[in-house]
Amino acid sequence: MQTSGRLLDRLAIWFADYLSRPIQGFDPPAAYSADQLKAVLQPGDVLLVEGNLRISSVIKYITQSTWSHVALYVGPQPGARVDDPPVLVEAELGYGVILSPLSKYVNFHTRICRALGLRPEDRERIVAHALGRIGYAYDLKNVIALARHRLSRRSVAGTLRRGLRALGSGEPNRLICSTLIAQAFQSVRYPILPTRRMLPCRDTPPHRVGDCVEEAWEPRHFSLFAPRDFDVSPYFTVVKPPPIEDFDYRRLRWAN
Repeated sequence: MQTSGRLLDRLAIWFADYLSRPIQGFDPPAAYSADQLKAVLQPGDVLLVEGNLRISSVIKYITQSTWSHVALYVGPQPGARVDDPPVLVEAELGYGVILSPLSKYVNFHTRICRALGLRPEDRERIVAHALGRIGYAYDLKNVIALARHRLSRRSVAGTLRRGLRALGSGEPNRLICSTLIAQAFQSVRYPILPTRRMLPCRDTPPHRVGDCVEEAWEPRHFSLFAPRDFDVSPYFTVVKPPPIEDFDYRRLRWAN
């Protein structure tokens, strides 16, 4: 049994190394500079990324989306260097949950999603929640299970009825990028893509339960989320950095 376990561990390490290698010739359709991103990003903003790794292609395929990665902007932390401080909390294959600078994604296609109406105190709690997960390991089992779940062509509601409440290893100190961000927002009960149910009205006497019903929201388990869910959520708005200074389309030089 020990030999079998060591073999599975080596196989998992090889698989993770294979998935974390970049794709040759990756060319993003559009990219913002670090200055453009810094001009509009606020703590609590979600940064979606079209990644260039092999695992990025897998995630984009299974979610049918441009976005393969997501990070949370938390702003410069005390004691950080001035020129290019780490300002993003993200869960990355091979590294786990880490802090990264904006310069890491200046040559990538990105999108900023901002939670609508988020209270300042809840924004601080979301940032603190994400920062508290730094050092957690990456949950590769969550990615594999998410792929099986998304490719099964079964609805989320149907899956939940069959008893699946969560994906991944089940270890609380292991996360993937979308799980990390979903956990942070759900810690303040902010909706991402909740389901709606009809429940008996509050304080309804037992003998009058069927006479009054009201709508209630039920959150999905954080392990069921993918990066694209923050883009399609009606509770997040897309924020685009302004174009380069003195932008004039008539002065652009075209190749053809």
